[in-house]
Amino acid sequence: MITETTMLYLYVETPLHAGVGSGLSSIDLPIQRERTTQYPMIQGSGIKGKLRATAEDVIKDRTIIDILFGPGTPGAGAEDYAGALIAGDARILLFPVRSLNGVFAYTTSCDILSRFKRDIERGHASSVLPWNVPEQVAVGNALMTTTSEVHANNTIVLEEFSFEARPDGQVDTIANWLATNAIPDLGAGDYWPNKIRNSLVILSNDDFRDFALYATEVITRVRLDRQTKTVQRGALWTEEHLPTDTLLYVPIYATDGRQNGKNGSKVTAAQVLERARSLDTGRGSYLQLGGDETVGRGLVRMRWGS
Repeated sequence: MITETTMLYLYVETPLHAGVGSGLSSIDLPIQRERTTQYPMIQGSGIKGKLRATAEDVIKDRTIIDILFGPGTPGAGAEDYAGALIAGDARILLFPVRSLNGVFAYTTSCDILSRFKRDIERGHASSVLPWNVPEQVAVGNALMTTTSEVHANNTIVLEEFSFEARPDGQVDTIANWLATNAIPDLGAGDYWPNKIRNSLVILSNDDFRDFALYATEVITRVRLDRQTKTVQRGALWTEEHLPTDTLLYVPIYATDGRQNGKNGSKVTAAQVLERARSLDTGRGSYLQLGGDETVGRGLVRMRWGS
């Protein structure tokens, strides 16, 4: 039975390719997306696998790793019990879009905020957020913070599309909460928290979905012939990536350990989450997710919720 929950926030620092194999569109290697909404996501199995790999580097006690993630060695009791740490899918929270003013805007939508609010408040009255989701935004319109730096005369231009924007105090409250509670320490003082406070834009659900579909980063890659240093015939492909400065969140749950510790005492769900949080300090708050690790893709900064 799940008795403890928290949230893991992932801030993308280099383009991230969590792929699904070959695609049928013009992009050869697309990223993972939700079936109904087409929002970008990363499957929970990939998140949990990376957390386990990190734990195996950081935690020296094999018993603790088995309690968190289950026995992972074939023939060593892997079928005896499951791990106590449960990782959900990584879902989109903020998506960066090129802006005519302010370089780029952090975009989101009422649908995204409603899903996040539902996920973070699930089963815990103490986790009720101090803000409400604004009323639905009409297509072609946007809500912005009262200190927004991404507008000119109440018009926001994202990519080649313009939106009629109006400041809203609720957006200030949401932006401030995200800057305080969701953004990891990115090593630049108040720059990134203030960037969210001054660049958060809430779009209509349809407009946000379109940007999440068509404003990702698509990279064309080639393979060279080692002898001639020319492109090999047929070795040209395109990869889709989540862009730098995307913010994702992962619901994390815990049960009591299904195996007793070495001292015979039960490992509680709270202790399971405490051990999981220790992976943050053990790795300097970085994870590498998705493919293309050897060319620097998929570096994310993580932050655990309270």
